[in-house]
Amino acid sequence: MKLLKYFFQFLLVIICFGLFKILGPNISSNIGGIIFEKVGPLFRSKKIIHSNIKKAIPDINSDNLDNITKLMWNNYGRVFAEYVFIKNFRTGKLASQIEIDGQEILNEIKKHNKQVIFVSGHLSNFELMAMHLDRTGIKLSAIYRPLNNIFLNPIMERIRKKYICKNQIKKGIGGMKKLIDLKKNHYSTALMIDQRVSEGILSNFFNQEALTTTIPAQLVKKFNIPIVPIYIERIKGIKFKITINKPINFSKETTIKNITDELNNILEKMIITKPEYWIWSHNRWK
Repeated sequence: MKLLKYFFQFLLVIICFGLFKILGPNISSNIGGIIFEKVGPLFRSKKIIHSNIKKAIPDINSDNLDNITKLMWNNYGRVFAEYVFIKNFRTGKLASQIEIDGQEILNEIKKHNKQVIFVSGHLSNFELMAMHLDRTGIKLSAIYRPLNNIFLNPIMERIRKKYICKNQIKKGIGGMKKLIDLKKNHYSTALMIDQRVSEGILSNFFNQEALTTTIPAQLVKKFNIPIVPIYIERIKGIKFKITINKPINFSKETTIKNITDELNNILEKMIITKPEYWIWSHNRWK
């Protein structure tokens, strides 16, 4: 039954991608946003989403709650539609739609072949961050979680490897071994730190304890390399701004817990800047 469900999802995505290619990026992004505003709430309870938002913004009123929820689904739909045009964002006409603040930091990393850990969250069109790092020429590996849909996952992996980042590392023990090998060859790493994990430590996230990945902290301790937080903001439609923050160097005495807490604090500030562009449907505090 699950395979049948995945197969129909796969067919639906292929049909949508075909239509989006015909319609072009602007219209597709708009249509994707409108569709997800209507369809999204059928797949995730508004109650769960509102509960998550209230954890971060306790004094929020009902109108703002509904507005953030609506815009969150809209962004989901836009990201889905924009996936078809990743190639164009990388090397085509859409490359000019991405403004970069802090490019000089990336240029310095590339020039001196510095090894860093880029961290961020699932904000706006998050795929564009790793894509830009890779097209800058930085030696990069990106950690990702494969889709559950066995029909759709190979397509998404192919797009990621071809247009986002060649060195895609699956989460898990095997992925960690590959990550360590790439680190020894002076590769930087990009990963999202905002999702619930099965293995990690409890760290404060919007005034609630949440299981949080320790991968960035472990890499800092093992390789003594800095962390570079990255933020992406949807300015309007398919126009984006990526902000590269200054590298953070942690002392040898800083514990894994301290580093993880600090990264969650940084992530909170990213999310709260424009909360409508984060994934409040994800049960982060489960």
